[in-house]
Amino acid sequence: MDYKSAGVDIEAGYRSVELMKKYVQETMRPEVLGGIGGFSGAFSLAKIKEMEDPVMLSGTDGCGTKVKLAMIMDQHDTIGIDAVAMCVNDIACAGGEPLFFLDYIACGKNVPEKIAAIVSGVANGCIQSEAALIGGETAEHPGMMAEDEYDLAGFAVGVCDRKDMITGENLQAGDVLIGMASSGVHSNGFSLVRKVFAEELTKEGLGTYYGALGRTLGEALLAPTKIYVKALKGVKNAGVKVKACSHITGGGFYENIPRMLKDGVRAVIRKDSYPVPPIFAMLAMKGDIAEEMMYNTFNMGIGMIVAVAPEDVDKTMEAIRAAGETPYVVGNVEAGEKGVTLC
Repeated sequence: MDYKSAGVDIEAGYRSVELMKKYVQETMRPEVLGGIGGFSGAFSLAKIKEMEDPVMLSGTDGCGTKVKLAMIMDQHDTIGIDAVAMCVNDIACAGGEPLFFLDYIACGKNVPEKIAAIVSGVANGCIQSEAALIGGETAEHPGMMAEDEYDLAGFAVGVCDRKDMITGENLQAGDVLIGMASSGVHSNGFSLVRKVFAEELTKEGLGTYYGALGRTLGEALLAPTKIYVKALKGVKNAGVKVKACSHITGGGFYENIPRMLKDGVRAVIRKDSYPVPPIFAMLAMKGDIAEEMMYNTFNMGIGMIVAVAPEDVDKTMEAIRAAGETPYVVGNVEAGEKGVTLC
């Protein structure tokens, strides 16, 4: 008896590493020390010596049950973008620059080509966020997961100067809320999505084209989470002080927007200030989901919200567009009880 007969193929692991090396190499930054395959990833912190008061920021997350759709569609080269996005967007939301990322893939059986495809998406997300992919782990779990199943999670570390942290402490009535368009559902709420589209969760069903979506259902649902790192960096480089920021993830508007607020101020969001992607209307209608629950579960077309002073609105909008994202003035800050009003 050997390890392979127990369900773990060491040779497949070696091949996976070889196949993913070309993707990992594309994410390298000058600070990365050593090569691929060490017991730990090494990253020089020499750069942060230039900061007055450097603060390390970290984030860890996964893609939730969205990976189930990737499995059904047998499309594995975008789900890694989601894993990176969920981590680096949180770091950028606090004013930080993501430095490096590590991934963790748990699978029932190591199929090297599939693992390499997953890692290619992770590398793509790292390139988009200018973070280095300095390590990771692929673990086979025979007997615990089906052979064709896997899960993906990650961990990112970033840095910022304390004076550049986005804390919300200087928010005041009259500040303007600017939202950045999402690509769709992103990576939250997929347990509800899968329940609503239970009958369509086959390769054929997800491959069905819908005119209202302008693409297949699977393409709309598997669209990678937007990475807003460059947009937020562009706003900072434009000389704008972002007073507060919210990454709209699980919990939608009602849970995430109050997290950016200090006591004594309230966010007011105008629902008609931007176009809601059609996938959300389809979800609400097919699942008979109340509007309040939609805004309490999904991003509803806005993946990131920043609060800026009124005089900085034009510069902020211009910087976001220059980074390739689509901004909308979605509301404002008012005096009142901490919370959010959708009108």
